[in-house]
Amino acid sequence: MSTKIKFEIEFPIHASPHMLYQYFGTPSGLSEWFADNVNSRGELYTFIWDGSEEQARVLQERPDEKIKFKWLEDGDEKIFFEFRIEVDEITKDVSLIVTDFAEEDEIEESKMFWENQIEELKHTIGA
Repeated sequence: MSTKIKFEIEFPIHASPHMLYQYFGTPSGLSEWFADNVNSRGELYTFIWDGSEEQARVLQERPDEKIKFKWLEDGDEKIFFEFRIEVDEITKDVSLIVTDFAEEDEIEESKMFWENQIEELKHTIGA
């Protein structure tokens, strides 16, 4: 079994933390840019793409700050993906930090996936 490697990517986004959080901390927000449709029942989120679905559980949530998910089909307990908002104390610039895991030979591909997704997010919120 190959080990997945953790990586983080930072995206500057011109939006308030509160507004930005609505797009990844709620099923309706996520379905606007991340998946075709997203449903939730408590901590269990179901992501739907082209008729296939994947489920993730919310591991940790801090409104307007971060949300951390774990794909149910990924058996490794240490693996998760997270959206985290950071605000620069001095400039007040807002960044979205995405943390995810990928196989070593798939990290570049995963980063490109997230870059495309976040472009879609920025387009959606007009940032």
